[in-house]
Amino acid sequence: MPTPTAVVLPGTGSDEVFVRSVFAGPLGALGIPLLAPPPAPGGAVVEGGLTVLDDLAREVGTPLLVGGISLGAHLATEWALRHPDRCAGVLAALPGWHGEPGDAPAAVAARASADLVEREGLDGALAAATAGVAPWLAAELTRAWRRHGDGLADGLRAAAAHPAPAPASLRTLDVPVGIAACVDDPVHPLAVARVWEGALPRVRLAETTLAAFGADRESLGHAAVDAWLRAGRRSPDDTDGTGERDPAGRVAPR
Repeated sequence: MPTPTAVVLPGTGSDEVFVRSVFAGPLGALGIPLLAPPPAPGGAVVEGGLTVLDDLAREVGTPLLVGGISLGAHLATEWALRHPDRCAGVLAALPGWHGEPGDAPAAVAARASADLVEREGLDGALAAATAGVAPWLAAELTRAWRRHGDGLADGLRAAAAHPAPAPASLRTLDVPVGIAACVDDPVHPLAVARVWEGALPRVRLAETTLAAFGADRESLGHAAVDAWLRAGRRSPDDTDGTGERDPAGRVAPR
């Protein structure tokens, strides 16, 4: 199988700069090129993410390894369900919910952030959102939210209203999926990742921590990529006795 091109989408209120900090190193170590498109502005963030995957699949011309963080993971998986024949697998980092968002913590947080932006303005919202949080997270929020600008609140609301793939749909996705979750993340609960894991037919779940993520953004990317590799390994019979092959076509030792 030829080496795929990866297209990874950002989470709600985030951006492609953060995606690259998480995934460029882990994918580059495998020789997999990364495309990290910026989020579509405002309320177009959902349809824009799906559209850019369509556009890049046509442009690249080979199966894509699609992925994302939080909302990006939902959209990448939704796209893979629509186009399994054009998909080499999914990197699902920090899925926030399955099915309707309802009162999922990530959806509640996005709606609350939208309310805050509309009530306090961007500067006031950033002051409140970054108070007492880890410096790295404060820096990420400040950069990304300012880049979203006037469309931030609409984007947050659109993301919080969009259903993620439901377990019944996930059961039909026959491509390798690597899920990464932080065991101590209250916004993207491990329990959600485990529901995804229980539904998907070809999947591995890798767990990390917020402390590790804060110290090294690539820890989350490594977790997702390693899980995808493990999910996609074929039997030794497919490799003429040389070992298992990962989804990128490389032989892994037994």
